[in-house]
Amino acid sequence: MTNGKINNLLIPQISKVQKGRQGEQTHKGEEVRNPNEFKNLLNEHIDTVKSEHGINLSYHAAKRLQERELPMDSFEYLKLREGIDKLKSKGGQDSLIITKNAAYIVDVNNDKIVTALDKGRMGENVFTKIDSTLIID
Repeated sequence: MTNGKINNLLIPQISKVQKGRQGEQTHKGEEVRNPNEFKNLLNEHIDTVKSEHGINLSYHAAKRLQERELPMDSFEYLKLREGIDKLKSKGGQDSLIITKNAAYIVDVNNDKIVTALDKGRMGENVFTKIDSTLIID
């Protein structure tokens, strides 16, 4: 700059700047991606982790756990996760898992707890349509 004026400055002629589309290059040379791509990848990853490590609760089971004040701490969760894996390896499909705290009816193929009841009420119930039982201490 000299005397408040700019010397030797080249300004390119730009008539219209287009918004980036998938597959186009941005001004930094990076490819513009689908805005939902990250969300889709994240959801796929979450689904994979859930299917490998998660246990789903049916609405009915969640309601029963709350009504009957049955604790679902990490220790109980891990016992159930291991139990479901063991039942899968033995071909179980609709199973009864009994722990020190409660009894659970489980849809083994879908890693889903269908219902739960405390051990004190177990004697009053009839369990139907189960193909296997696992007792965990």
